[in-house]
Amino acid sequence: MDCIREEIRALSAYAVVPAEGLVKLDAMENPYVLPDELRTAIAHRLSALEINRYPESNPENLKTLLRQTMGIDPAAAIVLGNGSDELIQMIALSVAKPGAVILGVEPAFVMFRMIATFVGLRFVGVPLKTDFSLDGAALLSAIEAHQPALVFLAYPNNPTGNHFDPVVMEAVIRAAPGLVVVDEAYFPFSKQSFLPRLFAYPNLLVMRTVSKLGLAGIRLGFLSGPAEILEHIDKVRLPYNISVLDQAVALEVLSHSAVLQEQAERILQHRAMLAERLAAIADVTVYPSDANFLLFRVAQASRIFDGLRHRGILIKNLSAAHPLLADCLRVTVGTSEENRRFLDALQDTLRMNRSL
Repeated sequence: MDCIREEIRALSAYAVVPAEGLVKLDAMENPYVLPDELRTAIAHRLSALEINRYPESNPENLKTLLRQTMGIDPAAAIVLGNGSDELIQMIALSVAKPGAVILGVEPAFVMFRMIATFVGLRFVGVPLKTDFSLDGAALLSAIEAHQPALVFLAYPNNPTGNHFDPVVMEAVIRAAPGLVVVDEAYFPFSKQSFLPRLFAYPNLLVMRTVSKLGLAGIRLGFLSGPAEILEHIDKVRLPYNISVLDQAVALEVLSHSAVLQEQAERILQHRAMLAERLAAIADVTVYPSDANFLLFRVAQASRIFDGLRHRGILIKNLSAAHPLLADCLRVTVGTSEENRRFLDALQDTLRMNRSL
């Protein structure tokens, strides 16, 4: 055990809760499968692959398609990752000098802090305000004090679901002495982006994933920014990080991106309905969301979470994740039927809890 770093021994591994037999509303996944004709096209494409060969290490055809579907400036470079997680790790490895600091806000995506620990860097988390907005003064003060090599900001934020004030974010980008990465994993449900600002700031990088669009199973993310920065980050990328299967599925599905856009529009409609129904339930406070999930607060959240799971509904219990999230739960927007079952189970659980 002595050979394993003390800070790694102190970590708890990222927990993925088994969901077999449950309505799975815990991981911000698109609840819709692809149309049969598109699944048939994928199967045909996969059947022709030479899986005895290594995948293309730097697939320009996939990058070109991503530029077209995501509206990426032709002058911007792209690095592909095995999901956003690998990209976060690649960026962190690239700046991991002795004594370097990664700065972010909290609560936010837990992998920002965890990956900082993985690569041996110190993470400084600046608390959000009680309404989950950025504390601009505290952020600028932390940048001045710690001179971070890297700043992560999610837009919109997970797990709170809200967009941060872009004016404050731009002040952070200007003040930061190192790189600033804007994580836009939930862009399909928000339509607000820092991609158009990419060349306004020499230290700005934008990261996205196709996971929330409906391709969580293929693990594909991309980082976009100035070529002179990304060429160095690309050096720490493992040579064959995007499998031949993942590349083929992405090429086929992104060539029919209208299917994914239509599904995203359905999710937005369901989000509005679900938020309205949640807000109408006594003792529940639901927060505005620009993502494909809703954060809500309810007394005795852990007991409510257990009650929902007992009734076949799996959501995310965040009540112990951060003091600002006390008694908070997060539910992914599902299909109409999944949302109905969740709401019925929640009201039944609340009724039972009040009677105790």
